[in-house]
Amino acid sequence: MADKNFISTKKCPVCQQWSHWQQQATDRCEHCGKLLDPRTHEETRQRAATEHLRGGIQLVEIYPEDGGLVRFFKTIVRGGQLLFVAILGFIVWLVTALAA
Repeated sequence: MADKNFISTKKCPVCQQWSHWQQQATDRCEHCGKLLDPRTHEETRQRAATEHLRGGIQLVEIYPEDGGLVRFFKTIVRGGQLLFVAILGFIVWLVTALAA
């Protein structure tokens, strides 16, 4: 059996013409230049926009160059943030335990 290079094609949602498609989010129509799969491109863009939100808890940063008074108040705020997260975690645990 001879090796054949299979070419993927996709119908453009805008101009309804068939174009070569590499199955990438950035592939564009050969006729009108629009994205062949705008849904995939939108999902990729949305994923990149929310990527920084998955890092966990965003605590107040305490820098070494902050003054003593600023470091004191930032430490109090950070403690408040941790207390808030702990209370929320307990409430979620309690609701989950009572629901089971």
